[in-house]
Amino acid sequence: MQKILKWFAPLLAGAVAIFILFFLISINSENAYVESQPLSLEQKVTQIKSEKNWLNHFSKSERLGYFYPVNEVYVKMDLNEKISKIITYKLSAKILDPYQLFCLKEELKRHGLKYYLMKDATVVSLLIYSQDVNKLNSLVNVLKDYKISANVKPYKEDY
Repeated sequence: MQKILKWFAPLLAGAVAIFILFFLISINSENAYVESQPLSLEQKVTQIKSEKNWLNHFSKSERLGYFYPVNEVYVKMDLNEKISKIITYKLSAKILDPYQLFCLKEELKRHGLKYYLMKDATVVSLLIYSQDVNKLNSLVNVLKDYKISANVKPYKEDY
């Protein structure tokens, strides 16, 4: 098997070289072009009718102005409408113990609140944004049983 593989690469290279040699000879043969003559140039000029000239078509167009190739959308906003003031509250708490984190997650599932946990090097912080202050205060009272200190404040978003 090793003898076959030893001679396979040189045999393949030789076969490719012979193929390339025959290919070059066949495409460069002289007998195909011996009887050919140079082409003659015809001096016939054709007249272009002005009606079929595509530039004249655009100059005779009835459209005025330029139309952009996109859809235009107009939005009407009533800026005189009074914006109702909705107060959003923020509950924040720091969790130090994994058991406190487990209890907190169970209570959040029970209360049905969406929350955000932010993990620092040593402390996990809980953030809850809600408009129902009573629900947040009841959660703070429940978290006191697990020795988790939490506070509720009105949240003001910075613009």
